[in-house]
Amino acid sequence: MLRPIVVATLVAGTLDILSAFVFAGIAGMTPMGVLQFVASGPFGDAPTATPGWAAVGLAVHFAIMACMVAAYMIVAPRFPALLRHPIVAGLAYGVLLWIIMYWIVRPLRFPEIPLPHTLYGIANQLFSHCILVGIPIALIAARHFQSQARKAVDHAPI
Repeated sequence: MLRPIVVATLVAGTLDILSAFVFAGIAGMTPMGVLQFVASGPFGDAPTATPGWAAVGLAVHFAIMACMVAAYMIVAPRFPALLRHPIVAGLAYGVLLWIIMYWIVRPLRFPEIPLPHTLYGIANQLFSHCILVGIPIALIAARHFQSQARKAVDHAPI
């Protein structure tokens, strides 16, 4: 199951960070600033704005994404509907991830940052979490587990 976790992490993680760069760029923040903010989550504020600190932020981003993917991959085979309906499941998973990240994790780590409160802010967060993260994870999981099921049938004794 390592391969689909890596693939889904790379796909969803890349789409999500590119989305963060675009939306943050619209607000006047640089990609380096985005990555430094991500790194500050587990490591606190950077003493200086360095490319190395941005690299740490990118690593943190993909580590978090790998956890999100692994969680879905562990749960999905236990609930066949998640594999039969990956678009709906991915949208729902994206909403769940949004709730966890924006209403639990971020307020605990950054209590000074206001909760999502504008339609624009909420819409771009949900777009990223649902369309760019949840759906790719669910589609890759469904493809992997359906492929595994076909292999099991093909190799079953007759």
